[in-house]
Amino acid sequence: MIEEQMKNDAFASLRIAEFRNLVTGRFLFIMALRMMSTLVGWWIYNLTNAPLAIGIVGLSEFIPAFSFALYAGHVIDVSEKRKLLLIGVALYMVAGLLLLFLSTSFTGNYLHTHTIAIFIYITIFGTGVVRSFTGPTFNVILAQIVPREALQNATTWNQGAWLSASVSGHAIGGFLIAGLGNTGTLIVIASLMFLSFLVLFQLKSKPALNKRREGKTWESVKEGLNFVFKTKVLLSAISLDLFAVLFGGAVAMVPVFARDILKIGPQGFGFLNGASDMGSICSVVLLTFSPIRKKQGIKLLFAVAGFGTCIIVFALSKFFWLSFAALMLSGVLDGISVVTRGTITQLLTPDNMRGRVLSVNSMFINSSNELGQFESGVAAKLMGVVPSVVFGGCMTLLVVITTWFKAPALRKMEY
Repeated sequence: MIEEQMKNDAFASLRIAEFRNLVTGRFLFIMALRMMSTLVGWWIYNLTNAPLAIGIVGLSEFIPAFSFALYAGHVIDVSEKRKLLLIGVALYMVAGLLLLFLSTSFTGNYLHTHTIAIFIYITIFGTGVVRSFTGPTFNVILAQIVPREALQNATTWNQGAWLSASVSGHAIGGFLIAGLGNTGTLIVIASLMFLSFLVLFQLKSKPALNKRREGKTWESVKEGLNFVFKTKVLLSAISLDLFAVLFGGAVAMVPVFARDILKIGPQGFGFLNGASDMGSICSVVLLTFSPIRKKQGIKLLFAVAGFGTCIIVFALSKFFWLSFAALMLSGVLDGISVVTRGTITQLLTPDNMRGRVLSVNSMFINSSNELGQFESGVAAKLMGVVPSVVFGGCMTLLVVITTWFKAPALRKMEY
């Protein structure tokens, strides 16, 4: 009876004080990161005037995030989670301060613009290493705070906080760049990271559920990989999102569309950059109060197909309002995809393997954002900006069609 009440209570997870601290800390942290990514994309493009340079930013973060992901999963499972999370947030603060130093007039007077760009890439590389540990740790701690019967609700709220922070960071980042410049924006970013650290410091200790096994790191990593590859529904959902994000990463080219195609300046860039996240927030709010009860698998496939279609419309649009609407609708559909996949991952993963499984998930999904950013930059260089984004949307549709026929377990999945 109590379990049923929790499942039907839209605020079940928010009634847990520690969950509120986790979500609040993550909100501040993600908002700072989104401001940073918005700033770096705009900054690099203005330093180099090359779309490919934006792609290299994504590659700089993808390589370490992907390379360290499996090892990070092992470390998360055998470590005290609160301490690990706080170290990660502190290291991000250091990266923010390094970027702040690079943005000052003092640095500009002594370093060539291309040298500054190289130091930015190095700093982003460092954040990629840290992210491989920090990203999965947030979700592992969530499952240690919230009872299983409230996991779907907690996943939706957690994703809602992430998306709200993302859209706030993207949109506010554009306005801050216009009003305060790069240095002022980075001061705000560092301040938000510090506030996040203070909130997350209030979490209780989260001891390891696995004992450290000396010399058994690779066996531990293989155990997590084997679980993912043997759980066909989980593997199919992760793979679908991986390729959709990889090929449908139109947001990476938003600085180019904003400045050179739509000619809307940094304010319009901020709105356009946050459009998809605004749409995702709308879908997450709807799913919080009216979760998908049946045929989640087939609805996931239709959502990703709609996402690809929206990317094509965005690429061909010459009007700001149509571009904004296409990205916003893509966000609505992406929100459905993300919440569904996140719930599948949390429900199917054993507690003692969450670090490794969620790190594999992070390696597939989160790193695909940066790899997709690089793919977008390379494709734009080879095909031109508009054709490259059309190509990405078409490839997303092809991925959905392939998954429909090759992964019937996902198509039929319900939870």
